[in-house]
Amino acid sequence: MIRTILYSTAALAAFIATAALADNTAGAFKNVKLVYDQPLPNVPGKSMRGVLVEYEPGGNSPAHLHPKSAFIYATVLEGAIKSKVNDGPEVTYRAGESWSEFPGDRHAVSANASATEPARLLAVFVVDTDETELVLPYEE
Repeated sequence: MIRTILYSTAALAAFIATAALADNTAGAFKNVKLVYDQPLPNVPGKSMRGVLVEYEPGGNSPAHLHPKSAFIYATVLEGAIKSKVNDGPEVTYRAGESWSEFPGDRHAVSANASATEPARLLAVFVVDTDETELVLPYEE
């Protein structure tokens, strides 16, 4: 009974998070899709969420933040992505390369490095389960 209630609560939280991410994608973040959402059974209050980000040739995402509870591992699946986190240098990552972002990091640049080829990346978040927005606008 308790396990059923816990799973039902987790499913509701996942639905809310998915709906919130879908709302985010209606505007500037339309290239973002939640593809995985799982509460971590051995870390109460935390979930793992996978987000697929697709860029058309020359496409980019506006400057943004992620929740203060979020640790992110990003890997390029296709093409090449330009990324600038905090005050670090702008780096171009190619298919198979990856990087991490830490809680509170500012993502000033996230863009397709090519004007002719598409690019895709998978961002895996470890984040508070009750977090409803994974991408937050950021003004530099």
